[in-house]
Amino acid sequence: MKLYTYFRSSAAYRVRIALNLKEIDHELVAVNLLKSEQQSAQYLGKNPQGLLPALETDEGVLAQSMAILEYLEETFPQNPLLYGDAWQKAQIRNLCYAIACDIHPVDNLRVLKYLSTELGVDDEAKNAWYRHWIEVGFEKLELLLDSSHEYCVGDKPSLADVCLVPQVFNALRFNVDMTAYPKIAAIYERCNQLDAFINAAPQNQADAT
Repeated sequence: MKLYTYFRSSAAYRVRIALNLKEIDHELVAVNLLKSEQQSAQYLGKNPQGLLPALETDEGVLAQSMAILEYLEETFPQNPLLYGDAWQKAQIRNLCYAIACDIHPVDNLRVLKYLSTELGVDDEAKNAWYRHWIEVGFEKLELLLDSSHEYCVGDKPSLADVCLVPQVFNALRFNVDMTAYPKIAAIYERCNQLDAFINAAPQNQADAT
């Protein structure tokens, strides 16, 4: 199994964490977004969307991080990340989608590039855009979290934590003040004590530059 990844891709970061938590043997293949390697003919032959990540399996190539995460959960039942009864699983998905569908898309690299290259937005305004949408999302996310839990929905990591940690990493890169979100910050710190999260972190990837 191969994961096509870039060290700072939030979506790829999610999948790296999940692969580690579930102890699934895999190979990481670096695709440099800054050099537009995701638009190369070789990569487009595997993932026509030209986005990261992509997971190459014996059955074929699967893109879209949330689809990959659910595939891994259904195919490799060990160390479940979508656990509990139907209501708790729905809560996990609710948090995942709040991050992956509401916060992340407006702040990803291709949106930031469009702001700069097509709309002429300077770096200061672009960074303000990024922080604004993180803060809007985190304000609501903070309200959804229960401070009695060690992690997002319980006392062990779930897919919600897998999605949360990369988003917080990006928030810190763009100088978002996390003191306004104590529950999010506490979960982030707790997750980053675990080897699965540490080993998936951007700074610990072979392609980190």
